[in-house]
Amino acid sequence: MSDRQPEAAPRRASFPLLVAVTMTGTVALHIFVPALAAAAADLGTTPTAAQLTITLYIVGLAGGQLVYGPLSDRYGRRPVLIVGLALYLAGLLLAIPAPNIATLVVARVMQSLGACSALVIGRAMVRDVSGAADAARKLALLTMAMTLTPALAPAIGGLVNEAFGWRAVFGVLAALVAVLGALVVLTLPETNRHKVALPGLTAMAAAYLRLLRHPVFRSYLVAGACAGTSLYAFLAVAPFLLVDRLGRSSQEVGLDCLLVVFGMVAGAVLASRLALRVPIRRVARAGNILCLVGAATLLAVDQAGYLTVVSLILPLLVYAIGVGLVGPNAVAGLMNVDPRASGSASSLYGFTQMTFGAGFTVAVALWHADSATPVAATLLGAALIAAVALRRA
Repeated sequence: MSDRQPEAAPRRASFPLLVAVTMTGTVALHIFVPALAAAAADLGTTPTAAQLTITLYIVGLAGGQLVYGPLSDRYGRRPVLIVGLALYLAGLLLAIPAPNIATLVVARVMQSLGACSALVIGRAMVRDVSGAADAARKLALLTMAMTLTPALAPAIGGLVNEAFGWRAVFGVLAALVAVLGALVVLTLPETNRHKVALPGLTAMAAAYLRLLRHPVFRSYLVAGACAGTSLYAFLAVAPFLLVDRLGRSSQEVGLDCLLVVFGMVAGAVLASRLALRVPIRRVARAGNILCLVGAATLLAVDQAGYLTVVSLILPLLVYAIGVGLVGPNAVAGLMNVDPRASGSASSLYGFTQMTFGAGFTVAVALWHADSATPVAATLLGAALIAAVALRRA
């Protein structure tokens, strides 16, 4: 009889924990928005200077994602995620006693550079522990959860700011990140079983180039980026369009935007149900058709002079459901190209998504028109670009 003990079964990564960690990547962006004016007044700075705490957060969130993926491919997901969450927490703790706007801006940049690790590595870890089809289902659920962040975080931030002041917003978020960080350290196993050598910036760039040379990767990258952030074009001008053009109150604007966000959630739920039965490309194409129909309908309604709250929101709902179908399937498709480089793929997708989102927002902002035409045309353009990309997938 052998004295040898059986090896312990490897721990499984908790999917709910991965979802929670990934969601924290953008929480700090949205939760601070309601407290921005209060922070500016308290620190004695201008609104323009205070806005840097949002703008530079987005810049850090986009650029930082290019680094974490290759590092996690090389050194493992777990240690890189722990370092990122530690940096995130340090930035939050620095922001609480910030004596001036310069310190707060530095703290926000630290937050963004740490938080983007959660976005990249959360997606990569989901892919690590899932097969090709199951990855699409889990990424759809992840997308659904992340879609709720811009809807819920500002409401939470507003309540905390109203009750305890703007500094408490960072205190609440710091407590959340500390708890999640502790759970990661204590319970989350390493999921990257095939580490690759990526020494230096040159090799990191080479890893991205290898992915970009693959036509399927490029197709899903463009389609996913268009779907994932094109609705920023509506959210950026929603208050002006709904209040100035359609006479809605500021409270009603929040409800209208929430309806559109829940359209994305509905699409993501549907995508998760279809993932194990319908090929990724077919579901993504079906979602893209809904995007085309929704955007074209909105453009036609506005050009015909029949724009109302209902005729605005219903086409946007159709578009949002399409986005919920395209997004997670596109992410699953591009990360299936080379599972050993899923970290780099996640990084490149996150950077491209944020860049496209900024472009869509700027396009609508620069197109001065007292109508829904800029939004509708931007959404239609994004859907057409995604359609061309998916034909090449």
